[in-house]
This record gives sequence, structure tokens and C-alpha cells, in this order.
Amino acid sequence: MIEKLFALLLCNFAKLLTGVRPLWQGCAPERRLRVYFANHRSHGDFVVVWAALPPALRRHTRPVAGADYWLKGGFKTWLITRVFNAVLIDRRPQQHGPNPVEQMADALRTNDSLILFPEGTRNLGEDLLPFKSGIYHLAKSMPQVEFVPVWIENLGRVMPKGAMVPVPLLCTLTFGCPLTLQPDETKSEFLDRTRGALLELAPPAN
Repeated sequence: MIEKLFALLLCNFAKLLTGVRPLWQGCAPERRLRVYFANHRSHGDFVVVWAALPPALRRHTRPVAGADYWLKGGFKTWLITRVFNAVLIDRRPQQHGPNPVEQMADALRTNDSLILFPEGTRNLGEDLLPFKSGIYHLAKSMPQVEFVPVWIENLGRVMPKGAMVPVPLLCTLTFGCPLTLQPDETKSEFLDRTRGALLELAPPAN
């Protein structure tokens, strides 16, 4: 009960702070098995995507997050595990823990959708970093899953790196057309196609 109440308060706070406006341009907010993949500018990215989903979808959508960042401190651990029910990935290459793709596939097999950032780390530039190969291997493992691009606009300005206090600013999320892995599609082709689909949602450069 405490976790559900805190989640509701956190969603309302995120919406109030960012004025988040979801634009479902390429698909509808339906209860389908999906991976929402987005550009990554701040640690608040997945919170805004999660909060922008209708409650019925939010209950069955889990963010994918770095265990090495979130499992530091009691409150952060409680927040990421009990409130967000995140799939926690250890991004340190020297570690020999669970296979990240299998962790994500297992979550999808329980009928939960995911929020994923295929750049792998926060991008402080204007363009997209090259996608990590995990999104391809996940699509190959779960070919029936829809991959929905989500462009996050302005959130990096709401909570810039190193800032202690967020700056209120309108944030827009644009949801594009779902993609699925095509037969015989190579890794490089799929990575280029998903990255291109996300870039198509970005606003024109000034």
C-alpha cells in the first residue's frame, strides 16, 4: 500500500514538474506487450515515460535500470525495486552476473512491458549515441514483442546533469510506430532501423 501511494505521488509530482505531454502519433496506449525505447538525457527519463502511461499500462510496465547506480543506499534501492519494480542490469563488464537480455526477456514472458534506453548511458549531446546491441538480441529472443520509439524532448533541461533542484519546463513525449524484428534482418540493420525510427520523432533542429 505504501509503495502504491508513493508511486501515485511520484507520478503526480513528475507531471506537475515537467508538464509532461504524451503524443501518441504512431500507436495507441493499448495493453500490448511492448518495449518502449527512448533517448536518454537524465536519470528522470524513465520516471517521466512511466508516469505518462495510463495507470492500467503503468502497472504492467517495468523500467530497465543500472543496478550499479540504483543499488546504492536504502532509499534508492527501495524506490527502484519496490515502487518501480525495475529490471536491474549490472552494466559493469567485469562482472559475471545474470545475462541482461535474459533478464529482460524473462520480464516480458511474465506479460510486463519494458522501458529501455538503448544508448546505454546518458547522452548530453543533441544527437543519438549508437545503440547497444542488447535491443537487437532482445528482439531476436522475443520476436512477437512490439518495440515503440519514444522521443523525450526537454527533460535534460528540466534536470540537467549535476543539478540538485529541477527546473520546471514543459516536456513532450512522442510515441512512434511499433517495430518488430523482420525475418533475416541483421543486427546492424535492426539497430539502424530502430535508431532511425527514434530520430524521426525528434523536432527539427533550430
